[in-house]
Amino acid sequence: MSSFSDNDHLVDNSLDVQTNIPRHVAIIMDGNRRWAKKKFLPIGEGHRKGAETLTKIVEVASKLGVKILTVFAFSTENWSRPNYEISILLDLLKLYLLKEKRNMIKNGIRLESIGDLNPFPDDVKKILEETKKETSSGDKIQLVLALNYGGRDDLKRAMRGIAADIKEAKLEKDDVTEELISSRLDTARFGDPDLFIRSSGEKRVSNFLLWQISYSELFLTDVLWPDFGEKDFYEAVSEYQKRERRLGA
Repeated sequence: MSSFSDNDHLVDNSLDVQTNIPRHVAIIMDGNRRWAKKKFLPIGEGHRKGAETLTKIVEVASKLGVKILTVFAFSTENWSRPNYEISILLDLLKLYLLKEKRNMIKNGIRLESIGDLNPFPDDVKKILEETKKETSSGDKIQLVLALNYGGRDDLKRAMRGIAADIKEAKLEKDDVTEELISSRLDTARFGDPDLFIRSSGEKRVSNFLLWQISYSELFLTDVLWPDFGEKDFYEAVSEYQKRERRLGA
């Protein structure tokens, strides 16, 4: 097996760093609040540490050759959390974008997003769009933030668009295929994830990319997201490489 940068001591011996690297990885970054509570820290500190973990994992994924990393940053259900926590999450999002913009440009990271951005405050949307624009030439990896995203909402919006086109005679009923539905989802330009990772020990998909992960390989770990590191990501990719992807065949 070939060497991998300066991190050879961290690479799982079973990980092939040159072949069969998943093109698109999706992650539910779960466990920030539990991490903070375990350490008797404010919840905001858990989210802050989770943002630091994301920065590291994006770099690790890019070095391995992953081309798209889609992360569940703010779900449609997150609006039901206490107002103070929502404020923390939105402030942290702005801080993350402002802090990481230079790093993204330097390391060829192109920022994208999925989800319905309309409910977000104008300042959040402005910073997000500016960061997308300034990182648009990044060609190493695309970091896709799922913001106010839900799998059901994604499908609902796609179905409404298709229904409107049928009503206006732009489409016929028989034109509605799986390929057409996929093309109307937020992830159309990214394709479906090859590998789906969830941290913190939960064993559910929590309304994330419901249509898109139909044939994704799932990797579930008990590690809380703030503690999720290079070794954990390598383990997930190594496990992915060991599986035979028959895609229903």
